[in-house]
Amino acid sequence: MSRASGNLFEDQACAFLQAQGLSLLARNWSCRFGEIDLIMQDGKYRVFVEVRARSSQQYGGAAASISAAKCRKLQAAANLYLSQHHLNSPCRFDAVLFEGIAPPIWLKNIIS
Repeated sequence: MSRASGNLFEDQACAFLQAQGLSLLARNWSCRFGEIDLIMQDGKYRVFVEVRARSSQQYGGAAASISAAKCRKLQAAANLYLSQHHLNSPCRFDAVLFEGIAPPIWLKNIIS
């Protein structure tokens, strides 16, 4: 997927989550562990969002593309973000998935 199409899906995911009442705090936050697509606020929760898009369900679809290694990197990046910003708020890890032309799927708490 090109960076331009990735940005398009991140735009759509951000708008979708904002319509659900979340507030955008940061986008494409990068560190040595990788990148966090969206950082949102949902009530008292800081939400770290992975955005994934696939054209079809072939090879498992968007959800299957979030590997255990990706989850570990996301957790490490989130811990660094929280540390750098001196935050001790509760957080969670969500995913917004796009598959073909279907509406987005919002998965909450993808990492427990």
